[in-house]
Amino acid sequence: MTKAATLRTKDVAGLQAEIKDLQKAHFGLRMQKATQQLSNTTTLRVTRRDIARAKTILAQKEQEAQAAK
Repeated sequence: MTKAATLRTKDVAGLQAEIKDLQKAHFGLRMQKATQQLSNTTTLRVTRRDIARAKTILAQKEQEAQAAK
């Protein structure tokens, strides 16, 4: 199962929590990069894309909720 498929199984609150966790992780990676402690800089791109993926799915779920009303 892909990352998007696992995110789609979560509810809105779960997605918001996931986004918050990913943003904290991304901040930590940025600080490691700034202090020359990050050896694998591709993790920055991966976490940034994971955040975008989660935000996209969250927006889709919120749009579906609005359409259902």
